Amino acid sequence: FNISPFSTHTIRFHMIYRFRIILDAPGDVFRDLEIEAIASLEDFHYTIAQAFGFGGSEMASFYTTNDEWEQGEELPLIDMGEGTTPMAGKSLDKFFSADNHHLIYVYDFLAMWTFFVELMEIGEAVPAMGYPNLVFAQGEVPEEAPEKEFTSEEGDEDFDDNDEEEGLLDYDDADFY
Repeated sequence: FNISPFSTHTIRFHMIYRFRIILDAPGDVFRDLEIEAIASLEDFHYTIAQAFGFGGSEMASFYTTNDEWEQGEELPLIDMGEGTTPMAGKSLDKFFSADNHHLIYVYDFLAMWTFFVELMEIGEAVPAMGYPNLVFAQGEVPEEAPEKEFTSEEGDEDFDDNDEEEGLLDYDDADFY
């Protein structure tokens, strides 16, 4: 009577997520990444930063979004208080679902590198494969972050930081030093 150790135990593979990360810039600049579903958003942040050639040391946030890429709740790198959940406290498998498969990722708030993140596929990890894994890279990252055009909430006017004539930046009568 001989029983193989594999006959009584099943080998279970971790699930992986395959993402396409698109830089909000002219031209086609994107990366396809695989990462374990149990990884944290913080792990994902470092994976994206490295895939695009960044050190990962700048502040960053993910933002929930819908299919039209409208920005929602912030998921910051560090605990910002006020009920926010830092990236380290949220695993990918607890966040992504069939209904929730998009994120916006902003890296370096001074430069405002902005990325569109889309879950493309869920699969099983390949044994002996190291994750995270850069599957495909398209395009070169520009030297500087692309300029962003900001609009008002109604979306019909450009933001103008020279609103002094309207009295919006008149601090002469303010109660602070």
